[in-house]
Amino acid sequence: MNIHEYQGKQLFKSYGLPVQDGVHCKSVDEAKEAYNSLNSEIVAVKSQIHAGGRGKGTLYNPETNEKVMEGGVKIAFNLDEVEKYSSSILGNKLVTKQTGSSGKIVNNLYIESGCSISHEYYLAILVDRELKMPLIMASTEGGMDIEEVAEKTPEAIHKIHVDLSKGLLESQINALCTNLKLNNDASESFSKMIQGLFSLFIEKDCAMIEINPLVRTKENEMILLDAKVGFDENALFRHPDILELRDLSEEEPTEVRANDTGLSYVKLDGNIGCLVNGAGLAMATMDVIKLYGGEPANFLDVGGGANEEQVKTAFSIILEDPAVKGILVNIFGGIMRCDIIARGVISATQALDLDVPLVVRLVGTNFEEGRKILSESNLNIHTAETLAEGAQKIVSLIGGEE
Repeated sequence: MNIHEYQGKQLFKSYGLPVQDGVHCKSVDEAKEAYNSLNSEIVAVKSQIHAGGRGKGTLYNPETNEKVMEGGVKIAFNLDEVEKYSSSILGNKLVTKQTGSSGKIVNNLYIESGCSISHEYYLAILVDRELKMPLIMASTEGGMDIEEVAEKTPEAIHKIHVDLSKGLLESQINALCTNLKLNNDASESFSKMIQGLFSLFIEKDCAMIEINPLVRTKENEMILLDAKVGFDENALFRHPDILELRDLSEEEPTEVRANDTGLSYVKLDGNIGCLVNGAGLAMATMDVIKLYGGEPANFLDVGGGANEEQVKTAFSIILEDPAVKGILVNIFGGIMRCDIIARGVISATQALDLDVPLVVRLVGTNFEEGRKILSESNLNIHTAETLAEGAQKIVSLIGGEE
């Protein structure tokens, strides 16, 4: 689960971490009031969406798709500029490298006091899943695309793994300060900041904290000028305060609905809907679809104990995507019985007036009964005995339609 920058900054403040004063706004009038309240002649007018690259993004009118302005983060030097930038950002669609061409509508702004910047750095705390340890990454090359830095000058990114049985060691902090070329005052400020940031990362079950840029002021104080914070959804039951920060408008509606009904769904860019039980099998299904020239429209895992109603819900979620031109159902009946899946497929087909090609592959518990139910349904359902056969059939059927 991700949160907005302004929410991340509030969280940072609660941990005593150094951030600039700022105000969350939802209207141009609120932005103007924020400027007057901050007592800072220079402010940053920041769009708030769950995506990076806002500063280099482009704003478009969501109705006409005409370009409104370059950049979703602007520096304003007076009240008139705050009004101008806020008007251009709020309610418009921001397209960045991370949003894709569809972009995201900006409904929130963050007006933040200006800062005297001497140098910009990059800092992130992540989870290294291979080593099962937190990973701290830092670079002197902040305020730019870290992916570009990693590709062209990987030696500029310094990494430290933290053994949780020992915690973040002073020697590791000192090594980071040395690599970032921080002097005494700046290194002291960085040391306090990284310890607090790491404590937040562990205590709140974060999946990622990324600061780009982390800045050193002319007074050699380190300031967190950015806040991208993500949390492990499996740990949210421990953090009701964090769950309250969730902005459902920033998430794919079908993914939210699927999660509410106990289904695991991720929307993709293809046109073949996938309904599978088991995450590994779902990944394999998508791979085989691509192997035979198709493109999966989603990842959808109905789990091991889905009932007829959940199968029907899964179909309706898949069909909410207008790009879907066909569906492949791939079920391995272990805990789940194939006859139950077959009845669910028939029920969904009838209730939803399914008008796209449907291929079903059932293997495992009661698979023969399941196949018999499908064959006797007199519905336009194609069956397959193997995954390869199923993938070839749905790709062929989609191709035939085109």
